[in-house]
Amino acid sequence: MALLKSGLIVSFMTLISRVLGLVRDMVIAGLVGAGANADAYLLANKIPNFLRRLFAEGAFAQAFVPVLTEVKEKHGDDEVRVLLAKVAGTLGVIVCIVTLIGVVASPLVVMIFGTGWFVEALDGNGDKFELASTLLKITFPYLFFITFVALTGAVLNTYNRFAVAAFTPVLLNVAIILCAISLHDRFSDPAYALAIGVFVGGLVQFLFQIPYLYKSKLLVRPVWAWNDEYVRRVRMLMLPAILGVSVHQINALVDTVIATFLAKGTISWLYYADRLIEFPLGLFGIGIATVILPSLSRLHTNEDPKQFQSTMDWAVRFVLMMAVPAMAGLMLLGPLIIDVLYERGKFTSETGDQVYWAVMAYGSGLMSYMTVKVLAPGYFARQDTKTPVKIGIIAMISNTLLNFMLAPWLGYIGLALATALAATLNAFMLYRGLHKDGVYTLSTQTVVWILKVLVATAVMSLAVYSSFAEFYPLVNNTTDALILLFGSILAAAVIFFAMLFVLGVRLHHLKPAS
Repeated sequence: MALLKSGLIVSFMTLISRVLGLVRDMVIAGLVGAGANADAYLLANKIPNFLRRLFAEGAFAQAFVPVLTEVKEKHGDDEVRVLLAKVAGTLGVIVCIVTLIGVVASPLVVMIFGTGWFVEALDGNGDKFELASTLLKITFPYLFFITFVALTGAVLNTYNRFAVAAFTPVLLNVAIILCAISLHDRFSDPAYALAIGVFVGGLVQFLFQIPYLYKSKLLVRPVWAWNDEYVRRVRMLMLPAILGVSVHQINALVDTVIATFLAKGTISWLYYADRLIEFPLGLFGIGIATVILPSLSRLHTNEDPKQFQSTMDWAVRFVLMMAVPAMAGLMLLGPLIIDVLYERGKFTSETGDQVYWAVMAYGSGLMSYMTVKVLAPGYFARQDTKTPVKIGIIAMISNTLLNFMLAPWLGYIGLALATALAATLNAFMLYRGLHKDGVYTLSTQTVVWILKVLVATAVMSLAVYSSFAEFYPLVNNTTDALILLFGSILAAAVIFFAMLFVLGVRLHHLKPAS
């Protein structure tokens, strides 16, 4: 029950953050649309944001939490403080150096991740390359701040204080929105205001968590300890975990590199589509993964394989119950969602059409993205990074091959579809590995659960599609669109959960077994 409560807390806080994230994207769409300047800002934001996901939601947490949990369970809070000081000092020095290199060498970084624009610059058309390089100098320090946010968040989560870390991303969205609104007319290009918002947001997030760490008596003075036993373990777990848990992000970055060779606006189309996919993924997939990792680590330390299996099973059921209808909803209501959120200012209806096709392609992998988030902790909680790193390499190679196969044929849609297919392969191989090791196998209860979710989603989709097809052509203004969107979402939710009830699902089935 504690897991469900924690999961709901994280999901609620994440919901606030994701809603503000959509507001932020609405502001971005209105200010810069999906043109060349938008592409430049989004690339400058994507690079530190990609690294943020590795640290805040991926490799660092997956490597640090199991070690931290072991120290807490076996040695107590005093040793936790010692470990925290050593990890903070060692990680802080490394990230500081990386940040300085990123700022100074921003043109080189953009040349690597925006190769197509660098080629254009060699041909005398270097506006996007130069703008992205300048913006990256402003956004890259975000990595330094968010690294410590990830560290303190992991510690607070281990002590079951999930709400603070889950709420923190709200501050980034608020900072970007406020900077965009208040500063956009002070620069020749509003993209500069957005970049400043990223910097300010990182600083505010960092400062926000310090009082909570102090209140928990976990605020320590960082010290360098590269060769410390536990720091070495975190380090060894973290490096391969970058591939093991962050394949989706790495694949998306590969998409970006290839997208710089495609039509103007491609990066923007993929970004806006990915943001819609990230909403349910962050709300449910990352939320559940966040709360089960400390629990799985504790169960492994205490040698309780039966409860470990039960916890994994609950997580899979929960995320699939959310992922399947969310995937169907995005595909059915995508045009209306894009109309309501983005179509204003410099974001045109033609741009909306391009974004929707990317949503369809990305959305086909939503179940896989979410499943990866809850299967990967099954490895990292046992401090096994070798297996997911092998799987991650296979998935990335597959994604790259699919990119080159599909992009010439389908353009940017091929890039999104390749990402979805690679994520599906990743999820399948993660499950197969857990099953082979005897760590986790889908229970009969979960298989039946999945079938019920599929049936409920099918009924929901038919009902929503029939009403949507009838009323969408009648939409004439924003008010009509909002009414239809919220009405469709409410009707879909009612139909879906009503069907689950008819199929025998009850509230107590949502609770993890104790």
